[in-house]
Amino acid sequence: MGKELFNPGEKDALDRVDGRQKVTGAAKYSAEYQLPNLAYGVLVSSSIAKGTIKSIDTKAAERAPGVVGVISHVNSIKVPGFADNEHPTEPPTGGRPLRAFYDNRVYFNGQPVAIVVADTLERAQYGASLVKVAYVKEQHTTDFNANTGKAVLPAQAKKNPKSSLNDYDRGQPDGYKTAPVKIEAEYHHPSEMHNPMELQSITAVWEADDKLTVYDKVQGTKPTQRAFATEWKIPVENVKVISKFVGGAFGNGLHNWPHETAAIIAAKQLKRPVKVAITREQMFTMVGYRPQTHQKIGIGATPDGKLVGITHESVGQTSTYEEFTESVLQQTRMMYTSPNLSTRYRLLPLDVSTPIWMRGPGEATGAFALESAMDELAHVLNIDPIEFRLKNYTEKDPDNNLPWSTKYLKECYQMGAERIGWNKRRMQPGTLKEGDWLVGYGMGVGTFGAHRGGATVRAKLHADGRLVMQCAVTDIGPGTGTAMVQIASTTLGIEPSQIVFELGHSDYPMFGNQGGSSTVNSVGSAVQAACNSLKQKLKDLASAKNASLTTADPKNISIKNGQLTITDNSLNVALADFFKQNNLQEMEVTEESKPGQEANKYSKYSFSVHFAEVHVHPKTGQVRVKKVVTGADAGTIISWKTAANQMIGGVTGGIGMALQEDAFMDHRFGRYVTKDFAEYHVPVHADVPHIDVFFVDKPDYIVDPIGTKGLGEIAIIGVAPAIANAIFNATGKRIRELPITADKLI
Repeated sequence: MGKELFNPGEKDALDRVDGRQKVTGAAKYSAEYQLPNLAYGVLVSSSIAKGTIKSIDTKAAERAPGVVGVISHVNSIKVPGFADNEHPTEPPTGGRPLRAFYDNRVYFNGQPVAIVVADTLERAQYGASLVKVAYVKEQHTTDFNANTGKAVLPAQAKKNPKSSLNDYDRGQPDGYKTAPVKIEAEYHHPSEMHNPMELQSITAVWEADDKLTVYDKVQGTKPTQRAFATEWKIPVENVKVISKFVGGAFGNGLHNWPHETAAIIAAKQLKRPVKVAITREQMFTMVGYRPQTHQKIGIGATPDGKLVGITHESVGQTSTYEEFTESVLQQTRMMYTSPNLSTRYRLLPLDVSTPIWMRGPGEATGAFALESAMDELAHVLNIDPIEFRLKNYTEKDPDNNLPWSTKYLKECYQMGAERIGWNKRRMQPGTLKEGDWLVGYGMGVGTFGAHRGGATVRAKLHADGRLVMQCAVTDIGPGTGTAMVQIASTTLGIEPSQIVFELGHSDYPMFGNQGGSSTVNSVGSAVQAACNSLKQKLKDLASAKNASLTTADPKNISIKNGQLTITDNSLNVALADFFKQNNLQEMEVTEESKPGQEANKYSKYSFSVHFAEVHVHPKTGQVRVKKVVTGADAGTIISWKTAANQMIGGVTGGIGMALQEDAFMDHRFGRYVTKDFAEYHVPVHADVPHIDVFFVDKPDYIVDPIGTKGLGEIAIIGVAPAIANAIFNATGKRIRELPITADKLI
């Protein structure tokens, strides 16, 4: 069984190691760096959705006070990498990313077409308002619902027959149609926008003609370093990317965007540092979003609840210049035992900007349809939704026929059901009331791959017992530094207050992007490896002077209160004295950790279950989420406080997905009406109830040597359908289009 959250004396004792810096304002974000001769850039956005720029009148802007330059495709210096016919792109996109100021083409409404640079932000903003752009308009297509029939197979699926994006059949195609009991349903959700607290921003400075430094809001300093080196045709080591603090990111920092290149162009062309922070409105068009998606599910079972077949089809939105794909259908392929299963994935190119990963990318979208359909079929069968899932529980991965590395989903069902009071749920919708309010209970399941990549950590142990570690990884909010300090403290025995984990700099040892719930699995393993390497070096030094220590087990070495101890050999000496005896001031190691081939013999996933209690007013259609219980099978939980923060944050995002978030576009202009927090609603404190978090907390040493599996994505995957299913249980109304607003319930 799992443990109570915040169990005193357990892993919850450590506060966030950077918490004080953040709450006191000492933490410096990418837009807060002040450099000599700094200038400020403001982007001018297109007002049409498709066409060409006929002319740009910049004279008034250039004459405005403080303006030092106005740059567009007319006068921009040429970016060397743009000369490539096939400019390299980073996953998950195909085609060619939008090139800042490359030509006069307009691909979407809100596209950056010029940058005005001035000596103050206010002057740059005023200058930008004076730029006049004339266009040659072309007929645009932005209406997703009116064009789903034009969706196409992704280009990468056409090129690679083995691509997971290709049409897939296991057993009989559309086998659900042979089932005695079956349903068919369509599910839709709109685009959802990245709206973290910190806006996307960059401060760019050319230290020399071929040396670039950027203070940038990104999720990977090393990938960004490589991207800009390629873009500007300069050595990778000549690009320095600094991203020490990130004020929230849900995937929008996994791609490099035109505002970054615009700032770098301006800095080079004007020969001075340039800072660009896009506006909240520009966050809706310039840095990606969860794509609008339409899904169809056909699902059938025997009268006693055994699945016969599932067919899951998905159409996702993308831009006309770049293909974005995601794993909408993966959970369907591996979550339940079904002898017949078919998936079909298509893309609909529209005159909009490119989507990007958003927390629980693809899987959160797919889970809304799958987990809603499972609930619908359970209702038709008159079987409890948990019982229905248990009847179709998988003991191995049906997608690849491999055993699970670990799977404790049954424990999650049991623990969550007890905590939410699932026994109060009624099979007949609309029969449970509290005063004037209808009461309903719903649940949904989430899963995400337990990924692990290579990572390198440098660790330096000082004579006074301080440990300093370095890695290029960023921290977008989950508490990465805190988890790494906790791992090092557990491994070496050093008090957390004596440990510093330095991150967010491309000069530090290698790690890729923080995304895909893989950071602790990857970097945490490298931290453990570095600490074990230090132990081995300490043991070797000790045994060189004392032969009796030759057989000492490095596992029994610890450093506490400045004392070096080997417990099985009764060695206890001040670390400072030990270093002095060996003519050392410090001890440094650099260790890389990466997955081995053995792990490929298993299917590796994290799992979550979310339970929701909702109250719905039958006359007004108002929905109140009264309680959420959320639990995870995510391997060993390193830092309970930050892990609970992740689950609470994921549930909050899931409430927004289910009930509020809706990017609404006026198709006459191809422009979003919802462009700020007045029109685009996200959950606030009044919308978020008490969230009860639990963890199974059982290690998975197949995924990595510290036993973790990844948590960030499963925190949101399955939340929206849990709420939708609870609303059905309360009202008897099945809403298949998100968000579920009052008008849909009256």
